[in-house]
Amino acid sequence: MPTAGSRTVFAAAHVVPDPRADTTPDGPAALDWDATLAFRHHLWSHGLGVAEAMDTAQRGMGLDWPAAAELIRRSAAEARTVGGRLACGVGTDQLPPHGAFLEDVRAAYEEQLGLVEDAGGRPVLMASRQLAAAATGPDDYAELYGHLLRQAAGPVILHWLGPMFDPALEGYWGSTDLDAATDTLVHLIADHPGKVDGVKVSLLDAGREVRLRRRLPTSVRCYTGDDFHYPELIAGDDHGFSDALLGIFDPLAPLAAEAVRLLDGGDRAGFRAALDPTVALSRHLFQAPTRYYKTGVVLLAWLAGHQSHFSMVGGLQAARSLPHLRRAYQLADGLGLFPDGELAAARMAKLLAVFGMEGT
Repeated sequence: MPTAGSRTVFAAAHVVPDPRADTTPDGPAALDWDATLAFRHHLWSHGLGVAEAMDTAQRGMGLDWPAAAELIRRSAAEARTVGGRLACGVGTDQLPPHGAFLEDVRAAYEEQLGLVEDAGGRPVLMASRQLAAAATGPDDYAELYGHLLRQAAGPVILHWLGPMFDPALEGYWGSTDLDAATDTLVHLIADHPGKVDGVKVSLLDAGREVRLRRRLPTSVRCYTGDDFHYPELIAGDDHGFSDALLGIFDPLAPLAAEAVRLLDGGDRAGFRAALDPTVALSRHLFQAPTRYYKTGVVLLAWLAGHQSHFSMVGGLQAARSLPHLRRAYQLADGLGLFPDGELAAARMAKLLAVFGMEGT
């Protein structure tokens, strides 16, 4: 299996629901395990790592903790069969949305951390809505994360997801002042040497990511989660570069993998030439409200033939308008993302026809 060399690259993967399951939007998630795991093998076959059970998999937006736990176990078992790289989301979503205390948040993180470590995945300590609600300032973050880092069996990835991805995370790290929040994060890492593999940053602010990147210890990676500026951030500058943990690499896997191989060979210009044209599609999928980008990601997986239907857990396939989805198809088709262009065109035409846009 090919692997990236100069950068560590994870694609955050979506999940495929079981369309035969009799579920409701707020009920337990029912997954099509064959299609879901086959997509992970697709990503591994291109040499990308899989970021499992994270935002792209609809954590907190349809994928409940019992389903996420089973997903982590199954993906870890599949990863071992091919030597695939796997990072897994550790959160607190087994708790109710409101009313949790800090001790509840810590216990929820501990439960999920233990499951991921037992499965053999690299833990990603995901930003927690419950922590954002319960914390009174940066000291609460430092104490809770410090406890988790001290007990983690190996280095973890920290996760800073901006409020454009989840409004409930406003003021994460104890402040709405992003400079102060950055200071808290940097000090946390410095206080726990050897316990942080990297930081995934999803703020859609390239300049801020670069400034954070330059403050990190040399042993700590900056994983860009910036779906607006990823080519320039991964390419880097004279002072360094970002690795990647990106939702947009779910639909872009073949193109992204080829671009990184060019970078591995020292061809930075070729890397940019391959990846820069994809930014228009990414910006379209991730336009506000950004948290609904998953709908476009799943549409493209269906059009590309990775699954037999366009549906999502929680009914989230209805979260974007038909004009938005049609434009996503056009941009992806222009990039040559569909292995079977006729299949993609036929499926898009059927979707439009079902909802009254036939021939438009």
